[in-house]
Amino acid sequence: MRKTLMALMFAAALPTVAMAAPEGGPGGPGFGPGPDFGGPGMHHERGPRDGFAKLDLTPEQREKIGQLMGQERHIDREVLHRYLEKLPAADQKAMKDEIQAKHDKARADIRAVLNPTQQKQFDEMKKKQDERRAEWKEFQAWKAQKAQKAQ
Repeated sequence: MRKTLMALMFAAALPTVAMAAPEGGPGGPGFGPGPDFGGPGMHHERGPRDGFAKLDLTPEQREKIGQLMGQERHIDREVLHRYLEKLPAADQKAMKDEIQAKHDKARADIRAVLNPTQQKQFDEMKKKQDERRAEWKEFQAWKAQKAQKAQ
């Protein structure tokens, strides 16, 4: 069951990752120091960095494709959660704890790269994000309570 679940998670995430990956893969365009830092590859201007860059899409097409990809990610997430809910509670907690630990480490590593002014801004951004998450959880609890009362 666990191997099947991992395979499903991987298969569901693969198209999204493939579309988000910069052209050329690691070491290719989009990676490494850019012209401002003495090396090729990194582009600071906002521009297409996805698999659709060569299609010369109109802004309307880009917007529609972005919406479709967002819907796909949302559906993939729903499928993933449906299967994760079938795991025993201990496995669910272990997975959530591991993800949170990796997330916390990544934040700490990013913060270590920043100068003191940037660290202060980063901490403020994190505080606001945490507040929004708390509000979202509160809203979800209210929504669930309201649905229970309606039944």
